[in-house]
Amino acid sequence: MLDKNLIQQLANELNESEKNRVQVEHFSKRHPGMTVEDGYAVSRAWVKMKTDAGAVRRGHKIGLTSRAMQQASQIDEPDFGTLLDDMFFEPGDIPASRFIAPRVEVELAFVLKRKLEGTSIGIDEVLAATDYVTPAIEIIDSRIEQQDRQTKVFRKVQDTISDNAANAGIVLGGRRVKPGEVDLPWCGAILRQNGAVEETGLAAGVQGHPAIGVAWLAMKLAPWGECLEAGDTVLAGSFTRPVLARMGDVFDADYGALGRFAFTFV
Repeated sequence: MLDKNLIQQLANELNESEKNRVQVEHFSKRHPGMTVEDGYAVSRAWVKMKTDAGAVRRGHKIGLTSRAMQQASQIDEPDFGTLLDDMFFEPGDIPASRFIAPRVEVELAFVLKRKLEGTSIGIDEVLAATDYVTPAIEIIDSRIEQQDRQTKVFRKVQDTISDNAANAGIVLGGRRVKPGEVDLPWCGAILRQNGAVEETGLAAGVQGHPAIGVAWLAMKLAPWGECLEAGDTVLAGSFTRPVLARMGDVFDADYGALGRFAFTFV
């Protein structure tokens, strides 16, 4: 385990990287013994810096939910990060200056009406605790280099977790539906970039059912003495690959019966 001073130092690096929009080198390269638990400790230290400075926690995101992504990252479970109030955007103009190397993912968001806590939670418990489900776009970013500047090796999961699970922004749009109104695994979306279809997918791509990740996260938080709170927004995981966004790009997210919305990086 990394010591507390080093964990805080790495959190400071992430904070400066986000402000200056200059990526830092892999933590896992500089500290080869770094563990997944160290990664979460760094992420938590960084989030605490932000909340101490006035940011408000609004929920969580779940990442690495697809089997392919887990295999590529050499892990057997998802990861998670924290959503803060300044990460929420309306459809329309998105300030590109907020990000370093933004990428766009298609997801569903669960907004809870009561807390989810404990070590035995399933799909039914998640749906019962959910106020509504709504289309969501996650904007992910990399404060830590994706590829090492010298070796070109991709960063490890410890780096991604440290980086608040690559969390950077969320765009909510479309219709809000009660979880029993729709067959959630069959909810799909078409993502267009500058008029061209870049990605399509079904929410079943998130471990078979998007509520599975929400249940996993609630149980994952339990050993920390934490839970998913009423009012939390939980990004359940992407069911498309991430699409690189550049200044001027116009994205159109079409969720069919759940609605359609557009946003532009300006």
